[in-house]
Amino acid sequence: MRRTPQLVSQHLENINGDIFERYQDIIRDYVFGRHGVYALYKEDDLYYVGLASNLRTRLKTHLSDKHSGQWNRFSVYLTIDNKIVRELEALILRVVKPMPEGNSKSGKFARSQDLHARLVRDMGKRDRENRDKIVGRWIDKAKVVLPGRMPPLCRFIEKVSKLRGRSKGKVFHASVLSDGSIRLQRKVHSSPSSAAKAVTKYSVDGWTFRKYERTPGDWVRLDELRK
Repeated sequence: MRRTPQLVSQHLENINGDIFERYQDIIRDYVFGRHGVYALYKEDDLYYVGLASNLRTRLKTHLSDKHSGQWNRFSVYLTIDNKIVRELEALILRVVKPMPEGNSKSGKFARSQDLHARLVRDMGKRDRENRDKIVGRWIDKAKVVLPGRMPPLCRFIEKVSKLRGRSKGKVFHASVLSDGSIRLQRKVHSSPSSAAKAVTKYSVDGWTFRKYERTPGDWVRLDELRK
């Protein structure tokens, strides 16, 4: 049975700030050399959210820097993977919005795609489709029977632009052209399976072999498109 991927390995929540001052040696043993996200509270209100590669040093610093006296409780979340901690902090800042005198800047994502423009475009497309339905001009593209030689990905070119597959430990990247064909290593293939066979040298289901980038950094199998 596969275990669910774990981000947080240990945590302390809603701890009185006096405990950190009086029992620094104990807290130090818990967080020394560890990375993670921490939160400072002023009574029940979130004052500040931060990340640190050495939580003990960072918390100790906040006892004497500009945040001194502004918080009296804290929480720490020790993480296993340090690679995504910065975006985790950004997500927290954007959702909970601590006191402005604590965190003066909002969180920023490294590669996240802002869907606002896409939402506006898709709403406009839906409105046009509804008007076409009213006047009898709308065509359900999902039910259109394609000519035999038409690349099967042509139905999904609005969603697919980049592909990748792995064979014998090597990753092969490909791009989807405007007609749905696939460009791989300077050659053009008409279907995912033919492109996959060019890499593996044997027949393979390209819809499960290939993955497409659904959103920045989020790769899923091509077969998901047909579902």
